[in-house]
Amino acid sequence: MPESPSTPPSPSSREHGASHGTLREQVTRVLDLIRPAVQSDGGDLELVDVSDDGVVTVRFHGACVGCPSSSMTLRSGIEQNLKIRVPGVTDVVAVD
Repeated sequence: MPESPSTPPSPSSREHGASHGTLREQVTRVLDLIRPAVQSDGGDLELVDVSDDGVVTVRFHGACVGCPSSSMTLRSGIEQNLKIRVPGVTDVVAVD
């Protein structure tokens, strides 16, 4: 998977990132920023749920399904970006 999703956002991207809206809206905006990198490798991701306690549930599609790197993408890319950019995200889990 590409390294770009795991790169911490610059201060300016934080300002334009997910600073307003509901928790789900904020998560959606950040996932929309990450999605092109995932799609460039033939995969995709779907937001399944955002719980009241900040647990984000996603589902991988395409090449991400069964990919050995998908757990690293989840932790180092998706979870790290969400926790940095969206206050209130406590965990990110993937479901089948």
